[in-house]
Amino acid sequence: MNFFRNFYPTRNFGLLLLRVGIGWAFMMHGFPKIKGGPEFWEQIGGAMGNLGITFAPVFWGFMGAFAEFGGGFLLLLGLFFRPATLLLFFTMCVATTMHISKGDDFNTYSHALESAILFLSLYFIGPGKISLDNKLFSVPDQSRRLSN
Repeated sequence: MNFFRNFYPTRNFGLLLLRVGIGWAFMMHGFPKIKGGPEFWEQIGGAMGNLGITFAPVFWGFMGAFAEFGGGFLLLLGLFFRPATLLLFFTMCVATTMHISKGDDFNTYSHALESAILFLSLYFIGPGKISLDNKLFSVPDQSRRLSN
């Protein structure tokens, strides 16, 4: 039965599609926040108050906007993949706590929660072979070297 055939050889292409799609979406989500300027950044950075961090809301707001745009760009490229996924994971955790503290219902905060789970999962999965991390930082396979 072809339906149950092992499609794992296409794993790296699947990771590429996931990285590019989610990376692009987060770039588009973060770009208006970066363009919003200091007043908007202060509003975004106020969410850190839910974690007890009440100083420098403009800085934290910019970092949140940058995390979405810059992290999305790095995700798309597969460059510095694990730091980017951690940055996006923590940003989505802050977004989730902000929505919950405001009393928003699950339908409102589910996107941030699902994104946090996605980025934590991607941290452990890795970027795949079709990535700049693999191209620039891969270590030669030791098993091939030993068998020759």
